[in-house]
Amino acid sequence: FGDAAWKAPQLAGVAFTGSTRTAKAINRALAQREGAILPLIAETGGINAMVVDSSALLEQAVDDVLLSGFGSAGQRCSALRLLFVQHDVADRLVALLRGAMDELVIGDPADPATDVGPVIDAAARAALERHVAGMAAKATVLHRCRLDARHAGGDFVAPTLIELRDAAQLDVEAFGPIVHLVRFPAGGLEAVARAIRDSGYGLTLGVQTRLDAHWQLLQAHARVGNLYVNRGMTGAVVGTQPFGGEGLSGTGPKAGGPHYLLRFAVERCLTVNTVAAGGNTTLLSLAP
Repeated sequence: FGDAAWKAPQLAGVAFTGSTRTAKAINRALAQREGAILPLIAETGGINAMVVDSSALLEQAVDDVLLSGFGSAGQRCSALRLLFVQHDVADRLVALLRGAMDELVIGDPADPATDVGPVIDAAARAALERHVAGMAAKATVLHRCRLDARHAGGDFVAPTLIELRDAAQLDVEAFGPIVHLVRFPAGGLEAVARAIRDSGYGLTLGVQTRLDAHWQLLQAHARVGNLYVNRGMTGAVVGTQPFGGEGLSGTGPKAGGPHYLLRFAVERCLTVNTVAAGGNTTLLSLAP
């Protein structure tokens, strides 16, 4: 279907939500298309980070990690992938997080009691299991939730917490219930911001802190479309919280933001030599 769509003469542009890899494939297909140069609006994924400093309320941070990393089985473009924790509180946070993960109910998503359902299909499950196995060879699997016979009939992936030596070890978006933890020293927030920038992604960033200067520093240095302070990172309400990223995470104006609709229009300029009116008049208009 995609190949036929890219070649259709009626095509005026593409608005896409999905993976960065697919967005790049669409971009290449549009570039090779004969005819007009068409706009591409892409909302893609991210290696989204949350930063927890030593001033954070850890119980709240744990709740927000669970929701952001494991809610919807981690299958949100804004889901938490990379958890930066200050050394001073890392052991305590890991202990709390392990206990909280063991309380998660994994099962039928139609059941209101369920916290984590299955991933979308068997191929996604297999890819995520390969990711965990690959990470186990070069990092530390701190905790995995238990699956049992009740989960044998579905594409369930156990919520997993993995500790990395550094953020550069995670160079792909693992689209599922997997959170990767990196410890950082006191005074290391600027290095954390650099690591987030170096990923190339810029969708969502969470900060858990009771120091305004810390989230303000990260806001100034990290290049992300959405910054959440002391709350979960998923579930933005379009129209209330404009949503979208930059870099490998998106192409421009955010959905629900003041400039989003303008992205679907072209600007046209009309200039008339109105001598009788005493000068030139220039009019700008927008057309779909």
